[in-house]
Amino acid sequence: MTEAEDWKNGANGRKFIASFSGGKDSTLALYKAMNAGDAVGLIVMLEEEGKRSRSHGMPPGLIRAQAESIGLPVWTGAASWTDYERVFMELLAEAKHQGAEVLVTGDLDVPVQDCWHDRVTRNAGLRLGMPLWEMNHREAVEEFIRLGFITIVVTVNTSLGMTEDDLGRILTIGYIRELEARGIDPCGEGGEFHTTVLDGPIFRYRIPVRQGEIVRDGVYAFLPLELDERSWSRWEAKDL
Repeated sequence: MTEAEDWKNGANGRKFIASFSGGKDSTLALYKAMNAGDAVGLIVMLEEEGKRSRSHGMPPGLIRAQAESIGLPVWTGAASWTDYERVFMELLAEAKHQGAEVLVTGDLDVPVQDCWHDRVTRNAGLRLGMPLWEMNHREAVEEFIRLGFITIVVTVNTSLGMTEDDLGRILTIGYIRELEARGIDPCGEGGEFHTTVLDGPIFRYRIPVRQGEIVRDGVYAFLPLELDERSWSRWEAKDL
């Protein structure tokens, strides 16, 4: 089996832990892995203060709501970039203790040589699963949309063709074609944008959110999302 086939099918028939950002790529990878293996839980890395996720700036309450809707436990670790790997390795060790054999990630374009995820999983005594690895970007996002996932744009880089008007938009087939016409990668793999997933085939119920005021930081603009606690409580009660 080639390296690509091994990474793409790493979760097949095995227990896995998924590195989860709450965005479209990690969610699609989780969906594919859940159809092939047995999910033990999710790993989410937070900024050092523990108030937002490291990758997409999501509050812990929203992350927990996603995990609850999917039906999986979530393990979080707060870290700076300096101690990120150490904390991540600690979470992998806990996941292995809980029975995980594989780490699943949503990466599309990591290199074979010097792959960080490959190195840390080997050091943790785990295998690596990347169901989206080397997928065509348009095909990946179109599959995500056609499966019925709902995701909202929450971060844009205005130096890469995105604007503040993109914040809050839902990914649709028409919208990704618009992005391509603007010269933007439909998956945002160049760092053009990030998303937060609110619903889909692995969610038992849609995540209700409230949108905050746009936050600007240099070329970046962010749309803060918070879990709508009152709606969430009502939706939880319906599910019981």
